[in-house]
Amino acid sequence: MTGSRGRRHGRPPPDGTVVSRMILIAKRECVLTLLVLLAIAPHAVGQHECSVDVDPRLSRLEITLEADRPVSRFTARSSRASRYVDAISGCAGERLTLRGRSIESRDGRIDCIRYSVDLRAAASSDRRNATLDRGNLLVSPSLWLWQPDTRDGTDTVVRFALPDDVAVSAPWQALGDDRYAIRPSPRSASAAVAFGTFHSTEREIPGATLRIAVMKPRGERAPLALLDWVVDAASNVALSYGRFPNPEPHVIVVPVGGSRWGSSSPVPFGRVIRDGGESVELFVNQNAALDRFYDDWTATHEFSHFMLPYVSWRQRWVSEGFAQYYQNVLLARAGQYDTQRAWQKLYEGFERGRRARPELSPNEAAEQRPRGATMKIYWAGAALAFEADVELRRRSGGTRSLDTVLGEFADCCLPSEETWSGERLFRALDDIAGDTVFMPLYERYADAEGFPDYASVMTSLGLEIRGGRVVETDAAGLAGIRDEIMSAEAPVERPPNPQ
Repeated sequence: MTGSRGRRHGRPPPDGTVVSRMILIAKRECVLTLLVLLAIAPHAVGQHECSVDVDPRLSRLEITLEADRPVSRFTARSSRASRYVDAISGCAGERLTLRGRSIESRDGRIDCIRYSVDLRAAASSDRRNATLDRGNLLVSPSLWLWQPDTRDGTDTVVRFALPDDVAVSAPWQALGDDRYAIRPSPRSASAAVAFGTFHSTEREIPGATLRIAVMKPRGERAPLALLDWVVDAASNVALSYGRFPNPEPHVIVVPVGGSRWGSSSPVPFGRVIRDGGESVELFVNQNAALDRFYDDWTATHEFSHFMLPYVSWRQRWVSEGFAQYYQNVLLARAGQYDTQRAWQKLYEGFERGRRARPELSPNEAAEQRPRGATMKIYWAGAALAFEADVELRRRSGGTRSLDTVLGEFADCCLPSEETWSGERLFRALDDIAGDTVFMPLYERYADAEGFPDYASVMTSLGLEIRGGRVVETDAAGLAGIRDEIMSAEAPVERPPNPQ
């Protein structure tokens, strides 16, 4: 497939001069070096130490947290955390004060705290537990973890002391022996830590180890038959540039049954959460037939989000759109869709996006989130990704593609601890491509009403619309690019992420 062909050699330099070519290469290498340095910048020396003792009945947590230096306060992420905490004191018996989301001392300096948390009460407020067995709990750390300020890059290392037959699975960096490191990261939502008798396993995929927690529903066994499907959905991402972009993604499978979520889909909901780590939550109808899961796009869409850093919600049409584009391309490459079906789904999605709130630009739709704009948010970015992919392949004669550019971006910059803007992302992708493809598209579409011009791109690929059906023809100069995009050929294996 095109994504396996290696680096493009670049356009001929102006006037064919060697000097111009050297300047272009030097500029590109400097930018890439800077991106790498930013991605691997060292964290502050020292770490906060947290110990969490879990009650055998999963009723309470006893927590001690020692900061690496005195701080003015310890803070919880959620304002609701104060409802579940009690028995607060300093580790030497100092009296502390609870004020909203903060635990403070009288003299303004504190380096160690102890407190208890009503774990059951905290779990009861989380919708994720509504269908689970009582011995399984999903609880966001925002409700039970009070930390010093971590914006200076200091990690918090959490050690869980667990009773027999109780497991824990957290979205953070696994250190072994039920220890985890919470790294600075975007806070895109509230991640969950799993406690209890759920099934926990690790599975290898190209470039990564999946850490999977399969929760147990009430009155049923954990749906372990879905494990291979989860692994296959994550592995689909490696059909882009040979490996998964995060070496240790965390996956939680939450059985919700059929009608409880008002959807007949085998996967009624899924999401990626970046909160001290990167997690995928897949809410599944465990009673659906296995082949329906393989025909569903949700899991491949969610795993495709890992190909980009967290993009600001004000421009989430970028991240949602790239995932929409890749979910169809990857399912075709994996053989789950035939190519006609993949193109048909892209065309129908583009049409839904084109009809949705045409008076709004993609940026306006994402930031304002008005009623009826969802399809624009999800499909405008997909149309831009499609156009960029075709243009990269056309300019390079097939040696460059969206796959290869995102692969090099993953090498330098993923996983990322930062929140990115759409402009910053596209400038970085242009620097990696050594060409101006992404920013011109962003400038053309991001703040313009209407929808990207996907129709002319499809026509250039020999994709004709006849009675609402996409028909592949050879009456176009770029028909070869059309076939390469959906190619099921395995890409060349890329080395593991150096981070």
